[in-house]
Amino acid sequence: MEWRNMDKHSKSGYSDYEESEFADRIEVNHAGIGGIKTEKMMPIAARQPCPSACVKIWVVVVSNTLLILWVCSLQLATLDDNKMMAAKSAFYSPYSFPSQRVYKNNGYLIIFTDGGLNQKRNAVPDMVVVARYLNVTLIVPKLVYDPYWNDTSKFEDIFDVNHFITSLKDEVRILEELPPEQKRKVDSGSLYSMVPISFASLDYYYHKVLPRILRHEIVLFNITDRRLANNGLPEELQRMRCRVNYKALRFTQPIDETGRKMATILRENGTFVVLHLRYEKDMIAFTGCTEGLTKEEAADVKQLRYSHEGWKHKPISSKRQRERGSCPLTPEETALVIQALGIDRNTTIYIAGGEIYHKEKKMAAMAAAYPNLVTKESMLKPEELEPFLKHADQMAALDYVVALESDIYVPSYRGNMAKAVEGHRRYLGFKTTISLNTRILVSLIDHYRNETLSWDEFSLLVKKTHEDRTGKPARRNEIPENTGQEDYFYSNPQECLAASSPPSIH
Repeated sequence: MEWRNMDKHSKSGYSDYEESEFADRIEVNHAGIGGIKTEKMMPIAARQPCPSACVKIWVVVVSNTLLILWVCSLQLATLDDNKMMAAKSAFYSPYSFPSQRVYKNNGYLIIFTDGGLNQKRNAVPDMVVVARYLNVTLIVPKLVYDPYWNDTSKFEDIFDVNHFITSLKDEVRILEELPPEQKRKVDSGSLYSMVPISFASLDYYYHKVLPRILRHEIVLFNITDRRLANNGLPEELQRMRCRVNYKALRFTQPIDETGRKMATILRENGTFVVLHLRYEKDMIAFTGCTEGLTKEEAADVKQLRYSHEGWKHKPISSKRQRERGSCPLTPEETALVIQALGIDRNTTIYIAGGEIYHKEKKMAAMAAAYPNLVTKESMLKPEELEPFLKHADQMAALDYVVALESDIYVPSYRGNMAKAVEGHRRYLGFKTTISLNTRILVSLIDHYRNETLSWDEFSLLVKKTHEDRTGKPARRNEIPENTGQEDYFYSNPQECLAASSPPSIH
């Protein structure tokens, strides 16, 4: 199969004139529908006989003809109102949202989602919105296989695919696979693929992507995370993102039931905290953060970074990374912070995330400060955990379910899961999520360790720093000139939130 790739810096192969001409031609064909039908109807009355003996028949025929013409005119008027732009988009221009889906299909969109569970998850609502906006059929997402994790999970292994399709059937057409004719086309020929630009606007999809779908019929997006703008979209579209993420994307029954079982057990013991401790070997290697590591350990994680395709194969200053808040807190640092925040020693703390690097040594201080530490591995019987063990994304999904149910959620690093869970907890009624300011915290920790701050001073400053970082109602920070640095939509989907009664988790 021939693959033709296009990243955000490459040209499409078509001029703007060609794209515009092609879209305009589709619109002209739509406008011609009314003329064709009218021409066919008009001769009906002209051919009728009109002797005086047949006046009654003539009157009946003319009346019926006028009635038919009147009905057709109403239908065509409705068609013009609701479908005039269907060949380009399912929306009026500019960006108004129709009350009902336009069922004319402009083509097929295949999407690849890569990264961890929540990087993949957050890409899906964006691509559903794009498919809805362009009025194309979306094929159930394909999860990219990563040899490091060796997780062969498919979309339907993590999410309830039938619910995903049926719950959105009135808004966007979703198929599990291409129809036979289109599948043969892909199998026997070339498939046009491209990488949409990061945080793209609707204008980009309207003018740059849609013409290619119309030309090629089937288009593959190789990369899909963060490919739709955080801001500047109609509220109807923002709310659709939430409907997809929090309603349509439902975990499979085994994942959901197992996660809820753990949450129920934890709840029986009172208040519980989920601490998402991002101190896995791959996270340390990816960020280049070596705080607290021996020379041998630092060399070990560096070797992993250089062996992984797509990661930075050049020196990274761990000191600079840490000072600007780009490193996950170590388990020892995290233990200090949650004590300073005033979390009671006897609180049950569920540790979410993967295997902690050099767990016994690194978790000693945490275990001494908080004896009631649990993990999914310690809570579940081997036979209960076994179906998920070799699937990193499914293991992460179990953590996600427990994190939603917790009284407090504390991530030690602002990764994809931290942002996704924070936004979901806001949606569920602004449940407490403590978003750690690691840039300030590492400075405070160093001052405390150097004895330039007493414990009481340290604790007071940690609490003051996080007074407004608990997942309460707030506006997203918008940075139009640097969208990669602004608040992520899924960490605070403000268009979908109401400070009154929280929606159900189900």
